[in-house]
Amino acid sequence: MINFFSEEIDFVLENESQYKEWLNTIFVTYNIDNQLINYIFCSDDYLLEVNKTHLNHDYLTDIITFDMRDAKSAPLEADIFISIDRVKENAEEATKPFSNELYRVMAHGVLHLIGYNDKTPEEQVEMRLQEDKCLALLP
Repeated sequence: MINFFSEEIDFVLENESQYKEWLNTIFVTYNIDNQLINYIFCSDDYLLEVNKTHLNHDYLTDIITFDMRDAKSAPLEADIFISIDRVKENAEEATKPFSNELYRVMAHGVLHLIGYNDKTPEEQVEMRLQEDKCLALLP
């Protein structure tokens, strides 16, 4: 099950069914058993507070993914927080449409859940390749 929520912002995801269909295609492609993923769209301020409170990080970010599983072999269960402010700014900086950046960030969260990281330059290259693979699955 995939759910979409918003916190402290007026944001409504248009074409929810299209996003769900695309995400389910990602799950099939990567052989993922999805139980529950909650996407929470929020502001920079809201996500900064989440970052400070739960991760002891005092900086802005576009996404924070919380894996709620007891074991990595269990079906996916997660909360994925996405700052719409960051997504908008990143899209502008990259001169890409907002929707493209939102898709990329949403895939990024799922990729973290299945084991991809982006701490090192090598991991960042691989993460970008996997994001592109997910974007290629768009209907």
